[in-house]
Amino acid sequence: MIAPARRVSYRILLQIASSDAHSDELLRSAEVDRLSAQDRNLTTTLVLGTLRWQLALDARIRALLARPETKLSAEAATALRMGAYQLLHLDRVPAHAVVHDSVELVKYGDERGAAGMVNAVLRKIQSKGYRVQGTEEQERSVRELASQWAHPVWMVERWARRYRLEAAGAICRWDQEPSGATIRGTEPAADLEGIETEPGYFLRCARRVVRGDVGRSEEFRKGRVRIQDEASQLVAEIAAAAAPGALRVMDTCAAPGGKTAILAERLPEAEITAVDVSRARLEQMRERVLGAGAERFVWEVADAATLELKPEWDLILCDVPCSGTGTMARNPEIRLRVSEADLARQHARQVAILRAGLAGLKPGGRLVYSTCSLEPEENEDVVAEVLRETTGFEVIAVEGILDQLAASGVVTAEGRERLRTATEEDFLRTLPGVHPCDGFFAAVLSRE
Repeated sequence: MIAPARRVSYRILLQIASSDAHSDELLRSAEVDRLSAQDRNLTTTLVLGTLRWQLALDARIRALLARPETKLSAEAATALRMGAYQLLHLDRVPAHAVVHDSVELVKYGDERGAAGMVNAVLRKIQSKGYRVQGTEEQERSVRELASQWAHPVWMVERWARRYRLEAAGAICRWDQEPSGATIRGTEPAADLEGIETEPGYFLRCARRVVRGDVGRSEEFRKGRVRIQDEASQLVAEIAAAAAPGALRVMDTCAAPGGKTAILAERLPEAEITAVDVSRARLEQMRERVLGAGAERFVWEVADAATLELKPEWDLILCDVPCSGTGTMARNPEIRLRVSEADLARQHARQVAILRAGLAGLKPGGRLVYSTCSLEPEENEDVVAEVLRETTGFEVIAVEGILDQLAASGVVTAEGRERLRTATEEDFLRTLPGVHPCDGFFAAVLSRE
């Protein structure tokens, strides 16, 4: 009998390999919810760990094939990756159980003939006793760094060039660790029942989860707390502080709604228009995130790149779709799907959204442009291109806004000092591993 966690993990990984499904959504499925708490934890570990290390696992597997040029089926490749991940990275998993279940998983599908090959390769890995060491001594070059931490070479080359090799190594290491949860709640200073937390790194209202499953807590189900990365929270805090007293506010890419909720919290007099291209996601946001405060909101299904706005808005948040390279610790499949060529396509759409948003600002109005990307094409290059083509706007230094947030107690004194390394020129930029959060970029612009 195949262990339940391995069976469910295999199906999730196979779906990710053969479609554009996302791991975070699949790990919240009804099938996962039916597992025991122990099996849910193992399923999360197997899925995210296999995705994080897939590039290195594939190289290891291919070297052990009798014919390395053979193209493996999705079923065989998935069974091998998941089996190899357990043998190489999990100390407490019995090797014989890993090999047995991997072989049996292949037998259940259309690739029964691959069972012998899966067995042979995994037994070779088991016998060689190879384990990833993960030491800084091995980070002598970009290619070694990419190979060691299972990242595409082109990504690491860019990060080393843009942020230097030491920061590139920190990003890669961070991406390979299980991403911890950060929460925001109405009473953030108090620990939740059954959940152990500690203070946030920057923000007074953020709590970092040390132990426990917030997603299954009563407070989470009732909407009193929500899970939201601290850098994401910080972007929304910057937006609210950039336009204190704003009465007309728009979030152009609102779902899933965490930043919108912070704007509502900090700007209690504002009417907020939440825009998203997905009607389903917008409806989920309306029901789940904002709850009883929905009467203050206007809901609009629209493509932010094609908005035709009049200059009547005090504050607009453009947290635009992007490659997501700053979130690979929690979304490891990104490294397997994003190519360098994709950045130009993202850039064009981001320019269109920012241009449309700026058109809606009234004189003196503020716009915050943000992404969860580490790539300049999606960040400062977008801002620079739009400002070259559009007159009457200026960049507002984020340092001054962070000082305001520290003076008001939103950012802690320690957090303000830590944020000294998260500002560059006039922008906010957090780097995973350098800062214990996702990688976010934010720019504040004002209409003259």
